[in-house]
Amino acid sequence: MNREMKQVIYIYHDFGGTHTTSLAAAYHLKIIRHRKLEKEEISELPYFNKLTKKDAGKFIFHGEDEEGNPVYTLGRRSSKLAVETLHHFCHLLNSHKGINDKIVLSDTSPAVPLSLTIGGFISKGLGLDRLGTPLVIKGAQKCSGNILELVNETKKIAAGSNSAIIKIDNKEFQA
Repeated sequence: MNREMKQVIYIYHDFGGTHTTSLAAAYHLKIIRHRKLEKEEISELPYFNKLTKKDAGKFIFHGEDEEGNPVYTLGRRSSKLAVETLHHFCHLLNSHKGINDKIVLSDTSPAVPLSLTIGGFISKGLGLDRLGTPLVIKGAQKCSGNILELVNETKKIAAGSNSAIIKIDNKEFQA
C-alpha cells in the first residue's frame, strides 16, 4: 500500500522535554541560528526550563517549519518504553486508519551534557531554580552545536526515508 505522504510530524523527545527538546524545536523552527547563544536568548526560548513533571507525556506544539510541518516536543521521563509504544502506535494508526503523514521521533537525550542533567535535576527535580538554572544555561550553551547538528540530521533522515514512521536514537551526538 503506497500512499503519498502529506506532511512530516516532528517529535523531539527526552527525559524532561524542556531543555534539549526546546533547543531542538527552536533550531528546527529557525527561532535561533547557529552561533554562541547568549544566556537571555536561551532563557527566553519557548518552554525552555519552564515545564514541570505534570507536563510529562504531553505533546507540546512549538510551531510549523518552513515547509508547514508541525514540530512537537515530548518529555517521556525515565520511560524509554513510552517512545517504543508511541512508535508502534503510530504504525498501527498508519496501517489501519490510513493516516499518511510521516512521523519522526528524534531522541535528544544523547546530546545532554552532565551540567544540563545536574542543573535540570536541581532546578526541576528539587525546585531550586536559583541554583539549577545557571547550570542549565551553561549546559544548553555547551550542547547547542550538537543539537543543531542533530536537528539537521533529523531533517535529512526524514527527507531521505520512505518509511512512514522513523525513530532516531541520535547516539552519534553523545555529549
